[in-house]
Amino acid sequence: MGYGHRVASTKKLFGALTRRGPQRVMRGDLGFAGLPGVVYTPAEGKNLPAVVFAHDWITSAHRYHATLEHLASWGIVAAGVDTEIGFAPSALNLAYDMGTALDIIAGVRLGTGDISVHPEKLGVAGHGFGASAAVFAAAGMPSRVKAAFAAYPTVSSPPAEQPAATLTVPGLILTAPGDPMTLRSNAVELARVWKTATLRSTPKAKSGGLVEGRRLGRVVGLPGADKSSQKTVRALMTGYLLHLLAGDKQYRDFADAEVELPKAPVMDPFADDPVDLENKVVALLKP
Repeated sequence: MGYGHRVASTKKLFGALTRRGPQRVMRGDLGFAGLPGVVYTPAEGKNLPAVVFAHDWITSAHRYHATLEHLASWGIVAAGVDTEIGFAPSALNLAYDMGTALDIIAGVRLGTGDISVHPEKLGVAGHGFGASAAVFAAAGMPSRVKAAFAAYPTVSSPPAEQPAATLTVPGLILTAPGDPMTLRSNAVELARVWKTATLRSTPKAKSGGLVEGRRLGRVVGLPGADKSSQKTVRALMTGYLLHLLAGDKQYRDFADAEVELPKAPVMDPFADDPVDLENKVVALLKP
């Protein structure tokens, strides 16, 4: 396939992935296994890929139900953990709960017993604070997790850069314009130490836009839902996971650091001026 045809093909796939997939979707409750959370699955399928998704600060899994449903409509079992939803959440605790959620969805028959997850097709993903928790989860399960997706990660305590430096699992990190120079974002810092990750910028997306509905965080200046951002992030995440977890080769460009995807150019985390705390504080103080 020539370069022009490949670009056109990838653009077409991206456009399709911004929309709901062909599968009918079922919703379940992780509470039946003792863990607060939700799970969305295709209506049928054996040995399916699965991902556990972690929410941003002071939100919950229910703020991502359309994103989880979107993944399931494309054939990926998607669980959302509903713990650590207060003002002082623990990234380590959320990461542990993500591991528990993976155990649940990979270890039991879902639905009426005709839906199953393949134990070697597991991934983790997250948004904001949850993206950093996903890094901890991936580092804690290096032999189980096959891919990790970090949408607009934000700083955590302890820092996610420490486990990120140990990762050999493929990763995709998203950042938005202006994020690298904010005190909350650690996307560039993660990309510098996570050697198997690709950093992509989403120039037309808002870092907080993936959250659905109104969020409590708007009181402290966090942005609310943005439909355009949701479409972009869902397409990037779905294509990435379909290739790395499901092994679907038609989506290989979504996991290729050499390929420019629509609305998501690759960024070099070491390019231009170094992003460090001093630079971020200067940017914060500018009028």
